[in-house]
Amino acid sequence: MSEQAQAPAQPKFALQRIYVKDASFESPSAPLIFTKTWKPKIQVDLNTRSTPVADNNFEVILTVTITAKLEDDETAFLVEIHQGGLFLAEGVEGEQLRQLLGIACPNMLFPYLREAVDSLVVKGGFPALALQPVNFEALYRQAQQQAEQQAAAEPTTH
Repeated sequence: MSEQAQAPAQPKFALQRIYVKDASFESPSAPLIFTKTWKPKIQVDLNTRSTPVADNNFEVILTVTITAKLEDDETAFLVEIHQGGLFLAEGVEGEQLRQLLGIACPNMLFPYLREAVDSLVVKGGFPALALQPVNFEALYRQAQQQAEQQAAAEPTTH
């Protein structure tokens, strides 16, 4: 038998497409908000999720919700972006697949999410907002630990 016939297929991982799945911008206090001193409190909520689509293709959605409020707790703006990516992952399973979907894919999507946020905020009439880099590996590990702690805390039935 030839060695080529025995060799396992090499794993494949590729970005197929990047897209904005959903985008929303609200400035409920415009135009009066522009007459006030700009010293906002910025709250950032970031989430990621992945879904199998078809034959080794996975959709990964990186969602950010950002709220900017002034000192009087008045909302200056609210922006929400769902940045999507379609990824091919062949020959990858288990923990390796979970790491690709939870770490590598969000890392690839983040620059596009960051640009979309900045663009919407500036088009809304506000100063540029550059999101700080995110350590998706640390977030992934933290989520794993929380899941393990929850599993350990749940009572077992026999």
